[in-house]
Parts: sequence; C-alpha cells; structure tokens
Amino acid sequence: MTRPSFVIGIAGGTGAGKTAVAREVKAAVGEPVTRLPLDNYYRDLSHLPFEERRSVNYDHPSAFEWELLADHLDALLRGETVEVPRYDFSVHNRREETVTVEPSPVIVVEGILALYEERVRERLDLPVYVQTDADVRVLRRIQRDVVERGRELEGVMDQYLATVKPMHEQFVEPTKKYADIIIPEGLNRSAVDLLVERIHAELRAADSAIEA
Repeated sequence: MTRPSFVIGIAGGTGAGKTAVAREVKAAVGEPVTRLPLDNYYRDLSHLPFEERRSVNYDHPSAFEWELLADHLDALLRGETVEVPRYDFSVHNRREETVTVEPSPVIVVEGILALYEERVRERLDLPVYVQTDADVRVLRRIQRDVVERGRELEGVMDQYLATVKPMHEQFVEPTKKYADIIIPEGLNRSAVDLLVERIHAELRAADSAIEA
C-alpha cells in the first residue's frame, strides 16, 4: 500500500519568505517534495492585449485559476502526473509550455493566497502562514521585481500602493486564522524546525498506519 501524500499550504504576504520556507522544507524533510507555486496558476489572459494584462490586479483572488489547482491536487493525491502551467511575468501571461509534475510523499502549495480558497484548504493537511513586517516585505518585493524581473522601480511602487498593500489587508492577512503554524519573520529557525518536525511526525504516523 502506498502512503498518501501529505499536503502543506504556505501562505503569507508578498516578500514574507514563503518560498524560502518551502525550499527549507524540501531540503530538510528527506522525502521527495512536490512544490506547486500559486503563481503558476494565474489565469490565462491570452485574450487580452499586453497593456490590459499589465493593469490586471494580480493580488486579487480572482486572478487565480482555483479550479485547475484543486484538480491538480486531486490528481496528485491519486498518484497521477499533472501538467502545471508556467507563468511569464515579463508578459503577464502563461507560457505555451507546461511543467510535468510527479506525485510525491509531500506536496507544498505556496503563494500569497494559498489558504484563501476553500476548495484548496479542504485538501491541505497542514496550513502554514509566514508573517513578516510590511517594511521588510516591501523591500524584498522591490528587490525581486526590479532586479530579478526587470521592472521599473516607479511601476513597482505604484503597484504596491494601488493593489498589493490593500489586497494584502483585505484578503491575505485574514487567512492567518486558518493556519495551524505561524512562522514569524520569514525564515525563523525555531519555527521552521517545528514545521519540519511536524511533517516528520505525520509521515511516521502514516507509515505506522500502513504497517498496521
């Protein structure tokens, strides 16, 4: 009998350190880990011209294709392979090619609204929220968008004030109430160790249930 996958959701504001936590989990768990970044599930906007795509509020829940994410989680939990979309931030749209994702003992759904959608929360075994001060988060956002994604600083700041900050307050921060574990200040060593130990305990319990 194959052990069922253990599904973790890691949410938190932009620049909170969610990806760093997800990578730390992958490095520390000692089991194959499948990451499903929520950014990959931005809706296909090929029907819109570039200028209109630029103005879309990508921090609003409606920007994500929740149905596809839930379907992919179900397929992975059945032991099936899925084709996950790839997103190109330079053109604000999905790429033509997809990423083949295999099922694994641990699945991590990671993104600002990973705990928002009920259909996704129902499939999570362990919801996690990464909480980091706003000033730290905005500096990380600027560094990522300007340095890594080649955007103009003025545009990044305008977007932060117009959509990122208000959407965080309206939709992201309230999902903290769904978390079983809250990790303060991004990659907090003690909290991450606690998270990893919790995962190990759940995997041991699953193995014991199979052996029994």
